[in-house]
This record gives sequence, structure tokens and C-alpha cells, in this order.
Amino acid sequence: MARQRPRPPATTHRHLEPLYERCWVCGRGLWNFDTHSRTVATLDGLVHYTLTIRACPNPTCERFRRGYHPEAEGVVALPHSEFGLDVIAFVGTQRYQEHRSVPEIHRLLSARGVGIAARTVTELLHRYEELVTVCLTDRARLQEQLTGQGAVVLAIDGMQPDAGQEVLWVIRDLLAGSVLLARSLLSSTQEDLAALLREVKEGLPVPIRGVVSDGQLAIRAAVKAVLPGVPHQLCQFHYLKEAAMPIYEADRHAKKELKKQVRGVRPIERAVEGREDPVAQATRAYCQAVRSALTDDGRPPLCAAGLQLQERLTAIQASLRGVAKKGDCRASFRVWKSSSTEGSRARPRCGPRSRPPTGGCMRRRGSSTRRRP
Repeated sequence: MARQRPRPPATTHRHLEPLYERCWVCGRGLWNFDTHSRTVATLDGLVHYTLTIRACPNPTCERFRRGYHPEAEGVVALPHSEFGLDVIAFVGTQRYQEHRSVPEIHRLLSARGVGIAARTVTELLHRYEELVTVCLTDRARLQEQLTGQGAVVLAIDGMQPDAGQEVLWVIRDLLAGSVLLARSLLSSTQEDLAALLREVKEGLPVPIRGVVSDGQLAIRAAVKAVLPGVPHQLCQFHYLKEAAMPIYEADRHAKKELKKQVRGVRPIERAVEGREDPVAQATRAYCQAVRSALTDDGRPPLCAAGLQLQERLTAIQASLRGVAKKGDCRASFRVWKSSSTEGSRARPRCGPRSRPPTGGCMRRRGSSTRRRP
């Protein structure tokens, strides 16, 4: 789709020229062959670049009339791209480090003054993935980096999207954070994993000082066969997860018991359907809070779901008691009763010292006054 409205004027103007003044093939002086201009959207605003393009005037040279662009142009943006490399890096960082969605990234860029469409954010994300792939597959750069650090510590892990599908095995260096090998395997036997380790070992210019993985028996056997004498450590996350398994089971049981005491949210929501008064809005808000607390699972071993649920339900109960004390106890009592972590059937007090309120909880029939059921 073509641009529907023009870009605003650029806030900055820069001029770029090539560094070389002579042809590197024949040695003759380069002539100014053409002038090109492009506008690039960066995180600091729109920048208008004027590019001086040079070419060799020697008809016998292989570089004759072949444009030579400024070297700094490649640092600014990709060829034929309207957005700078800093915008592409921002999109990739927000997606894979902050785990934000494309609409969220689009809102962040718009808040920073970058005029961009949501579909363009997806395209820039693809460019980021291509650049990362080129960086990871640059074997010469990787060999130089590993040689400089002197040793590697391997991390081995397999990821399977669904049962019955291929397992993606990734071997990376923990010191540099670089992926050394990534390959999908139909089976995860000791022989298959040993072949992967052997391939990585033969391609490394430095020795392997250690291996980190989970406790899978096939990985243990493969490491022992290919890397004898190399220390093999169990992953700390898996170690903590196994050590906290008894606590996790107790916490899971506590969460199940808590859920039994806060059932019946849906009937309360049905009772206030079609109403827009403050009591109905507050009731729906409390029901949504209870549903959110029930469906939010923790991540063991560091975040206990049962304790988290107990804290949230206690906060909801305390809020409902505060509302009840202000006199609006009839609508809030039912929600409070459903979300109470103690399962208490006692009616909450409507005010200090259980004095009957003068408003919503009382009604008059004839000459007598009684509480509403």
C-alpha cells in the first residue's frame, strides 16, 4: 500500500562522502559521479542524507563508471530502507528481550515520534532476524571470538514444540553467549547427541572446560563418551526445580483448596448483567479480579502459585470489607462471600460496632423496618 500522507520535513541534514579518493584497482583519482539523497527515520527523528557517489573515469578499469557509495551509509540504514538500523535494533530488542508484541512495539515507536505502520514493524522484525542469522553464521568472526577467550563452556538443551515432532537441539557457549550448533533431530538417542557434540568439538579452536545441561540420561551418556574428563554440571534451574518439587506439590494442593472456596463467580456476574449503576460496576470489577487471581499461575520454583493466589484473595477480601464498612454491604457481601479464603459464612459488618446503616441495607414496609434478605 502506498503512503497516504506525506512525510513531515526532516529535522536534521547531513552530507556523506566516500573515504577513498583513488580507485583501488587502477589507482586513478575518483570523480564525483552522482549525488543521491535519502531520508531515514531514526529514533532521534527524520534525517535527510545527501550522498556523494564517486566512480573511476578510466575506461580500461573494471570499476569504470561503477558507483562507489560512502562507507558511512551502511552504518545508517540498510539499502533501500526508510528506517535506520537503530529502529531495527529497537524492534528486535523489544520483541526478544522485553517479549513485547508487535502492537506494543508499534505504540512505543509512535510514542517516540517514529511514524511507522504496524505492518512495517513486522517487516523490520524480519530484517532483524536476518541480521542476527548472518551474525551467527559468520564462522570466521566466531572463530576469532572464541580464540580470544581461550576456552568454552557448552550448554546443551533440546526444545520440542509438540509431542511427536522433531526436537531442536541447541549447543551454545555460555561465556560468549554464541550459538555453536542448532539442529533438529527426529530422535534423541545417545548416538545422535554424541554426533552433535563431536561436530562441535572438532570445529572449536579452543578446549572445552565444562558442560551444563539437564539431567537427561542420553545427554549424560553422550557427554561422557565424547568429552571424557570434562566437568558436567546439572543446570541450576533444573536443579532448583527438582529440589523444590515437594514444596511445589504442597503449594499446588493449597491452590486447589483455595479455588474450592471462591467458586460461584458466574452467578454473581449474571445477577448484575445489563446494569450500569456504580454497585454493578464495582461487582463486575471484583469478579474480574477474582477470575484473574484464579487463572494466573506462578512459575515454580521461584514463584509459588498457591501463595500468590492466597495473597491476591486476601487483598480482595480486605477491599470488600472496606466497601462493606462504607455502607454498600448488600451487593458486596455476596462477592466477598464467594472470594473469601476462609470460607466463612458470617455476614460482614456494615459499620463500626455492627450498627445498622441508614441506607441501602434497610427498607421500610409500612410502619416496620427490617433487613433485606
